[in-house]
Amino acid sequence: MSYDYSENILVQKSAGDLLRDELGWDVQFAYNTEVLGKNGTFGRTSYHEILLTRYFQNALRRLNPWMTDSQLSEAQKTLESRLSTASLMQINEEKYDLIRDGIPVTVQRPGGKTEEKRAALIDFQHPESNHFLAVKELKIRGDLYHRRTDIVGFVNGIPLLFVELK
Repeated sequence: MSYDYSENILVQKSAGDLLRDELGWDVQFAYNTEVLGKNGTFGRTSYHEILLTRYFQNALRRLNPWMTDSQLSEAQKTLESRLSTASLMQINEEKYDLIRDGIPVTVQRPGGKTEEKRAALIDFQHPESNHFLAVKELKIRGDLYHRRTDIVGFVNGIPLLFVELK
């Protein structure tokens, strides 16, 4: 089959162009071009990472200027954690609540007291101030499977859109 009629040219390019031209997303192609490492293409150190921590941490700092480095780590750990006994539906509901309502982090108060404060992950009031990234042909490795996705859409480094094209 000619490359001119490949899935990438006929479908993925069109979908990527739509995201870029109509919605203003940054669209990147990752297949065999992604450089792993903290200073790599997307800041991933391995194909096992799905949260783009570079964009995630930048968004947390921008949306929550009061956060310390330890609170930032706490928020990231909370978002990435899940109970091994939870169903996929339970995990999705929990992550949805965190994205919608913010991630609880511990705040030190004068006198040694602590309280919980919610850190925003997405600016819902000003959507244009969020970072939208669509990555075509992103490699993802899980415990059981290795995948190369057609398009994954990230908002502030959080994977929220998964598109399989045919």
